[in-house]
Amino acid sequence: MTLQIVPDATPAAPAERTPIERHLDRFGTAGGQLLVGGIELERLTARVGSTPYFAYDRGAVIATVAALRAALGGAVEIGYAVKANPMPALVDQLARLVDWLDVASAGEMTTALDTGKSPDRVTFAGPGKTDAELEMAVAAGVLVELESAREAARVLRAGEAVGVRPRVAVRVNPDFAVKGSGMRMGGGPQQFGVDVEAVPDLLTLLADLDLDLQGFHLFAGSQNLHADLVRRAHERTVDLLLDLADRLPEPVRYLNVGGGLGIPYADRDRPLDPAEVGEPLARLVQERVRPRQPDARVVLELGRYLVGEAGVYVTRVVDRKVSRGRTYLVVDGGMHHQLAASGNLGQVIRRNYPIAVGNQLDHDERETVDVVGCLCTPLDVLGDRVELPVADVGDLVVVFQAGAYGRTASPQQFLGHPAPAEVLV
Repeated sequence: MTLQIVPDATPAAPAERTPIERHLDRFGTAGGQLLVGGIELERLTARVGSTPYFAYDRGAVIATVAALRAALGGAVEIGYAVKANPMPALVDQLARLVDWLDVASAGEMTTALDTGKSPDRVTFAGPGKTDAELEMAVAAGVLVELESAREAARVLRAGEAVGVRPRVAVRVNPDFAVKGSGMRMGGGPQQFGVDVEAVPDLLTLLADLDLDLQGFHLFAGSQNLHADLVRRAHERTVDLLLDLADRLPEPVRYLNVGGGLGIPYADRDRPLDPAEVGEPLARLVQERVRPRQPDARVVLELGRYLVGEAGVYVTRVVDRKVSRGRTYLVVDGGMHHQLAASGNLGQVIRRNYPIAVGNQLDHDERETVDVVGCLCTPLDVLGDRVELPVADVGDLVVVFQAGAYGRTASPQQFLGHPAPAEVLV
């Protein structure tokens, strides 16, 4: 699961726009309040009915997908990794915008199929698929991405059990790693995929099995903000997958080159320009893939890049206190809902996510505070010595970059607080 959020080093951000300014531009403001989906924050909070909650801006998701499509120029299809945010309404929205949905469990599969997306445009990846999950996927017609030779045999049995010829692809663990990724998922020993040197033997085995082998999948790393490194990774990925495809007796129909595009979380992070990644990938497909595999659907599979920046986590100040000269805003949310923002989901060095007092944006008086959650642990920190407008009990604190790996990637049951609401607007 691609859960690490902040890589060890990222490119420096341009001086002209701060992260908060970029977020306010994206969402918009009115009367000193943040707008989400065009709705003032206090009004949206009343509509939701409680705090804390996650809110996802439908227009921001649409704009992100549209910008990426424009950069890809029709040469590459887009997949959405449901694990990034499985909220049913959001997945339903994305099912209409992207070409593929990728799932990693029976629950995610149900969500994807409930959208009405054709099962032949749903893929199922992950190293620990159960027999029941495999039978469910095969019966539905979902494309199963094989993680091992043993799994191939189990998929075959699933097909025999349900009377359906399984559709499969081979997930490849490459012999290279992608520098600059927040989490490396390829190269070296991995629980993900089949080592590339073992793939030829697996293909020989699959040739004798009644499986519909459609192609290959390679996902080498996540949360990468270095366009040049992403471009190089795409080149190596495409070349490797094409070499493997040449070993098959028939043309491949599916080549998933992974994703891994990052979003900026910390002040120093520079956002990726979709053109810097999409246009070179489109050229790569036209120049290298089409001459050798003209029928292959080339897929760029993304999760957080499509939804991360479209989400906010909203929590209300319930106490304001000073301890030995340090001011704390205590909120009714915390790391049990937004674990990543607390730094406890893979950060090597904790860095603050962009954070604002969403109903006091025009307040000129500012102060340095710590924003802490309601849990009985010193780890429950959403903002460490952040400069914010002066806030008091009742004000609404907004944590940006909350559209991916938030609610479902956090320990909601810790201390028994209620689950946060979610809304797509």
